[in-house]
Amino acid sequence: MITKENISDRLTELQESICSALEKEDGEGKFTVEKWEREEGGGGITRILQHGNVIEKGGVNFSAVHGKLPENIQKALKVSEPGFFATGVSIVIHPSNPMVPIIHMNVRYFELGNGEYWFGGGIDLTPHYANVEDARWFHSQLKNTCDKFESSYYPKFKNWADDYFFIPHRNETRGIGGIFFDRLTAENKGEDAGEKQKLFDFLIAVGETFAPIYLHFMQSKSKLKFSEAEKKWQLIRRGRYVEFNLVYDKGTKFGLDTNGRIESILMSLPEQANWFYNHVPEAGSAESTTLNLLKKGIEWI
Repeated sequence: MITKENISDRLTELQESICSALEKEDGEGKFTVEKWEREEGGGGITRILQHGNVIEKGGVNFSAVHGKLPENIQKALKVSEPGFFATGVSIVIHPSNPMVPIIHMNVRYFELGNGEYWFGGGIDLTPHYANVEDARWFHSQLKNTCDKFESSYYPKFKNWADDYFFIPHRNETRGIGGIFFDRLTAENKGEDAGEKQKLFDFLIAVGETFAPIYLHFMQSKSKLKFSEAEKKWQLIRRGRYVEFNLVYDKGTKFGLDTNGRIESILMSLPEQANWFYNHVPEAGSAESTTLNLLKKGIEWI
């Protein structure tokens, strides 16, 4: 029988394996490890890599927290049971080179005191300079993972990501999307164990897709030359990333509303980001092309 303790233990292993892969590929940066406890119950392990060869700032968080849900969270989740347990791994990597994309991944498990549970998560890519070939490769990797479990997963979760990773006040997507899913639970409540295991296996498969995907971009993009203007554009796109995470991201809101550790919650933010007033890229430029690809509903594959 799969338990929340089994899930939590497996997620700590996932955190460790991803950090090892990133350190090896970066070649210089090392993750600092900080274990923390939450006063209301539970805690986590925050791993941060700064000023590496490729990674300017990267965070790989693990948490397993429990306690009582605030009323606003109960309303948002549409549940009446206040007791909860939540565990997950959350990753955001900000590279130094603007030719290397930002990447985010989250895989998580949530359980209420009455036994109700669900899985959630996803991966999305935020290139500073978007191109169709990279987007097709990225989405094909996610589709391959999804198709091993359910053929409907990729199209459904891809559309969900388009809708979720959207910045309404800019009328643009945060990046080129990916997959996003939430509240996955066994449909057959009478024979729950096998279905729950399958969902957990899918969650881990998504998590294990992360390192090969990002190592591909580190290897293929990190040695590319860039100009001062391209670095400026990177800082502008980071600003968009900050806007999304602070205004719309549900994980950020959940962490703040449940008295999470603030340094761990805000590890997703870059060291530097810029906001230039009314910056409009030149027509036909690589920057303008990127903006034209930041739309919902693009079928990359």
